[in-house]
Amino acid sequence: MLTEVTATRYITPLREGGSLPGLIEADDLGTYVLKFTGAGQGRKTLVAEVVCGELARRLGLRVPRLVTVALDPVLGLGEPDQEVQELLKSSGGTNLGMAFLSGALGFDPLAFEVSPEEAGRIVWFDALVNNVDRSWRNPNLLRLRGELWLIDHGATMIWHHNWPGAANSAARPYDASDHALKPFAPDVAAAAAELAPQVTAELLAEVTAEIPDVWLTGEPGFDAPDELRRAYVRPLLARAATVHQRIHGLEGDQ
Repeated sequence: MLTEVTATRYITPLREGGSLPGLIEADDLGTYVLKFTGAGQGRKTLVAEVVCGELARRLGLRVPRLVTVALDPVLGLGEPDQEVQELLKSSGGTNLGMAFLSGALGFDPLAFEVSPEEAGRIVWFDALVNNVDRSWRNPNLLRLRGELWLIDHGATMIWHHNWPGAANSAARPYDASDHALKPFAPDVAAAAAELAPQVTAELLAEVTAEIPDVWLTGEPGFDAPDELRRAYVRPLLARAATVHQRIHGLEGDQ
């Protein structure tokens, strides 16, 4: 399971995204971007962050360290912003923290270069998890000391919002026409050859084991958290083998 820390101080809201994450300090003296269970998108956003973030890490992509954050709603009592106060009050318990990358810059495709190999690995990964939020408008990529870091995977795996249709949804192509890394000639074929064999049932079981039980309980159609974990494994395992053949919108589709 992910390491658990306890929030000790709420620093400031981060208003770039729609879910209003916040910057916090924790009892391990770390600084984290906190994503709340009480946010409008709900706990499935946090599940997606864990599954995609931990899978990306195991595939060799850079993702800030993830932790679970125990939040006492009392931290919201002194918050002057009513919206933030309500969010803190409604998110008591287990939330998600992402290590804050101090000094990182937002990725600008006009200012930074990316190799076709690295671009290909990221595009292939985004196709695997059906990430619709890596466009040139909102890359969700950070640049730190010359390296690319992937953030914000809440808008992925759309099939987990409708489990009865998950198999059909996961079989759909991936549209990369607006992808932030399209200008860098992503070598998707090489990425598939390298990464697809690594996406095994065992690896995915390891990744889904990181999801806290509290975010999986009460899902309609599932009796236990482990049953739901297995449901996350199936579409990703099926998609990994052939998704590179169904990536559309790149110059010279592969």
